[in-house]
Amino acid sequence: MKQRTLAREVTIQGKALHTGEEVTMTMRPAPANHGIVFKRVDLPGSPELRPRVDQISDLVRATTIQVGHAKLHTVEHILSALTGCGIDNVLIEINASEPPIMDGSARPFVNMILQAEPVEQDKDREYFTLDAPVSVSRGNSTIIALPADELKISCTSADDRGIHTQHLSIAIDPDVYMSQIAAARTFTIYEDIEELLKLGKIKGGTLDCAVVIKGDKILSKEGLRFNDEFVRHKILDIIGDITLLGMPLKAHIIATRPGHAINADLTKALYEKLLERKKKPAKKKAARADTLRPNETSLDIKRILEMMPHRYPFVMVDRVIEFIGDNELVAIKNVSINEPYFQGHYPEEPLMPGVLQLEAMAQASGLLLLRGVSVDGRTPFFMSADKIKFRRPVRPGDQLTINAKLTKVRANKLAVAEATCTVGGNVVSSAELMFTLVDAETGVMGAG
Repeated sequence: MKQRTLAREVTIQGKALHTGEEVTMTMRPAPANHGIVFKRVDLPGSPELRPRVDQISDLVRATTIQVGHAKLHTVEHILSALTGCGIDNVLIEINASEPPIMDGSARPFVNMILQAEPVEQDKDREYFTLDAPVSVSRGNSTIIALPADELKISCTSADDRGIHTQHLSIAIDPDVYMSQIAAARTFTIYEDIEELLKLGKIKGGTLDCAVVIKGDKILSKEGLRFNDEFVRHKILDIIGDITLLGMPLKAHIIATRPGHAINADLTKALYEKLLERKKKPAKKKAARADTLRPNETSLDIKRILEMMPHRYPFVMVDRVIEFIGDNELVAIKNVSINEPYFQGHYPEEPLMPGVLQLEAMAQASGLLLLRGVSVDGRTPFFMSADKIKFRRPVRPGDQLTINAKLTKVRANKLAVAEATCTVGGNVVSSAELMFTLVDAETGVMGAG
């Protein structure tokens, strides 16, 4: 895929959320390999900031970056819009320390980008693609990033009272971002406003630029734009914060109760891996021919780890207890209260997220595909899921029994599996899963 910039400059004006300043911001075209650069035209020498995670100086209700004496507050919305729309190279001139908040979403910035007309350039876009899971936690918040061939985000948003809990799993591309994510507005709890004002925040805040939640009521001049607008805005913020990695990311991010602080923790962990990769060439993975043993009738956890790239805390199959011919297996996943996601999903009523039940079915089906198809050094890659149903809650102490069956295999390249999870003989979830076989050095089993 080619890098992209803007065909022409475009300007927007408005008030900043936290400083309350009146702001004029202009986006200008930039050459290939230029990257995203902010220019503080109000400061002597017009210093430039290339947003990176090592520049973060404040994470209280916004992401602030600083280079020398030059600061920029609340950069996440504009960065989210640029990444969501696939813009690699742009010069952003700004005459204040914070972009305008506008309506509290990224939609006004998306409209700017569309008005400026994105254009392709003659250089290829370079992605950072994970080769191993990365996880971070902070209090009752957890984020896991898994290898994938796209940017996908599965997010659970919740407050301390558990009143406004929402979940969404979505693959991000420009069309999806513009239609499903960009319009989601920032939000806050009514009781938090006084403390934010004491901290010197939200000086420019009004009901025109945020959704305020008071009990079970929504205070804003406009009703909710989506029934799950809060989790969509959390995804918007994640996209903006991971832009501080400095290059586009391909990963499946699974976040429980995210915020700017833990988003930054994840981006820092990814940045460290990026630096390590630049310092030394990637090691070629060992041949996997010895992992394919058609005569095995079961798999213990040691053998499962030999066959799968997943590691703690994202191994969702503990044992394969039986292979039934070449096309069916029975596996188990023990659900322990020690699972890290129970800290946030949910403290008062711990439940196994449905997306992780889907992951367990995908991993079990991937193991079955490794055994039943001539893979020739390739890896089963999870493409899509259909007919997904969640019927009963899964709680700590339950044992998931996973039944997976291959129903279609086409030219040893595509495969379809049907899978169900049961607890005590009762079906709790089910899905139809599609896989493709890709080169072992780039593929990964699981819900990526």
